[in-house]
Amino acid sequence: NMKIKDFSETDVQTVQKTLDERWGKDKTELQFADVDVRANDRELSTCPALFWEYKDSSFVIFKISSSTYKAQFDYNRQDQYGTPEVIFDNVLDCLVTILQVHADLEREKSQQEEK
Repeated sequence: NMKIKDFSETDVQTVQKTLDERWGKDKTELQFADVDVRANDRELSTCPALFWEYKDSSFVIFKISSSTYKAQFDYNRQDQYGTPEVIFDNVLDCLVTILQVHADLEREKSQQEEK
């Protein structure tokens, strides 16, 4: 079982700063976890993950290798959503993309509720 190095201090600061800009300071609290992920369908790797919640959405960014990230979110611990590009080579692109997917979905949801 391979262990991937934790998120760097810079990664964590980048994520927190971006979330503060997106939703306001102190609206989200980052939590750290280790998650077992099948990296290449066979081998189980322990990946560091960053979690946070905002309203009824839960987000997670996985660090699946020294410079590879993926993200997903869900509503009320149910429907899971990912990003069109499955993996990213830096945490900021990964974060901005998952926030964009979330924003698009929020807009869709509010338009459907208006109908």
